[in-house]
Amino acid sequence: TRSLTITSVDQSMFEKAQGEKVTLPCTFELSEEDEGPLDIEWVLIPADNQKREQIIIMYAVDRVYNHYYAGLTGRMQFTNLDPRSGDGSLDILNLKASDTGTYQCKVKKAPGVQSKKIQLTVLVKPARTKCSIEGSQEIGKDVTLKCVSQEGSPLLSYDWRRVSGTQNLPTTSMLNKNTGELLLKNASREYSGTYNCVATNRVGTDECSVELNVTPPVNTAGIITGAIIGTLLGLSVLCSIIFCFCKKHREKKYEKEVHHDIREDVPPPKSRSSTARSYIGSNRSSLGSMSPSNMEGYTKTPYSQVPSEDFERAPAQNTAFAPSKVAAPNLSRMGAVPVMIPAQSKDGSIV
Repeated sequence: TRSLTITSVDQSMFEKAQGEKVTLPCTFELSEEDEGPLDIEWVLIPADNQKREQIIIMYAVDRVYNHYYAGLTGRMQFTNLDPRSGDGSLDILNLKASDTGTYQCKVKKAPGVQSKKIQLTVLVKPARTKCSIEGSQEIGKDVTLKCVSQEGSPLLSYDWRRVSGTQNLPTTSMLNKNTGELLLKNASREYSGTYNCVATNRVGTDECSVELNVTPPVNTAGIITGAIIGTLLGLSVLCSIIFCFCKKHREKKYEKEVHHDIREDVPPPKSRSSTARSYIGSNRSSLGSMSPSNMEGYTKTPYSQVPSEDFERAPAQNTAFAPSKVAAPNLSRMGAVPVMIPAQSKDGSIV
């Protein structure tokens, strides 16, 4: 008995690049015995067998349901707006690497049921490919040209070619297509020029370029000697500056100390006013011990001048001095009562 049949059996594997569009075919034919409602489901079968199948889009009872799988929301649709015509193919737009997987189309119309699996692989084109040079670019040295793509699905293959001058690579070169390294042994001036690297996988290519300039060896001994001499000269200049600065600082410090130095071991000179005050004070104390009868003679003649320091030292130098009357200071100007200084007679009595 003839029943529902899926007719798109030619291709079951697809490889597409990221960002492209893919159409997963699922056409079918119905038989006269298939009288039930038409039901079409697209299911994503996970690579991990422990996970369950996920319905991504479905057509049932003349209606499309496409909100089951968030990862493809807005990027998938039935190819034919009316799947009842026998075309249940699925379009996926703006492909992503995460869309890689196994997709299954199931067509049901009782009593007929058929399904088909399709493998989709989304590849990433090589991108952000960078070229670089490793090693010394000197005559006689080994130089390595490196090429690597920051993006791109495996398997990536790298190929180098010379752009400037002769198109052929040097005879001593060794290329590793898997790693993208080009080794140039015993480099010479003829190796100088522009080199181009092309990274390739099954869905696209990307490339980059690098400029190689092979030069004679550098006189490293002269460079080192010059560097040492320059360093020593710099150090000597720096030391001279520091020495001059320290010397100037010490001179300023010394001048400041001399200018503000105070000699504490030398007492300040006595003033005449302080000498007079001390002399008068001592005489007052001596008069306080005298009797009233002896005070009469001292009030008659006031002092007219302040005794000098020589006079103060006289009693110590001459123990027997002649009695004399000494004028007392004019104490009235100082606001005090004038007094007389007692004199000593020959027999030692106070007069």
